[in-house]
Amino acid sequence: MDSSESSKLTHFDAAGQAHMVNVGHKGATARVAVAEGLIRMHRQALACVAQKTAHKGDVLAVARVAAIQGAKQTSALIPLCHLVALTHVAVDFSIDEAAGAVRCQVRAETVGPTGVEMEALTGVQVALLTIYDMCKSLDRHMLIDGVRLMHKQGGQRGDHAADASERNDHAV
Repeated sequence: MDSSESSKLTHFDAAGQAHMVNVGHKGATARVAVAEGLIRMHRQALACVAQKTAHKGDVLAVARVAAIQGAKQTSALIPLCHLVALTHVAVDFSIDEAAGAVRCQVRAETVGPTGVEMEALTGVQVALLTIYDMCKSLDRHMLIDGVRLMHKQGGQRGDHAADASERNDHAV
């Protein structure tokens, strides 16, 4: 990456050095982000999750707590993220039998100078990894897929909603 490219990125200074963005001048506003993703697994494993009969216990109950904890720990995991005072984290799961998957959606909220997209995305990933960990004895071929930001509200860039037809096939 040359210096002209790095100067366009907010997490790099004019010399191309990584830094945490200064949000001290921004006012506190209400911010919301919703992220989702899914984990695909064999039908037998999915049935154990749905029926709460997995050997390690109620998979979705543990994954819900893990998602909340993951959202709360985002700044410790992602190097340049700000510590965000979350005001609310909600986690929803749905069983999609046709796709052979558990879908996870995390909604993160705060009132502050920076958004909560990373907290919502981290919450989803940690929930899905927890499901993987608790079900790996049932299925070693699970696939975490489709993790993305679905909606964000607040901040100077305004609201954003993912188009239902958007796919994760961005060119590199």
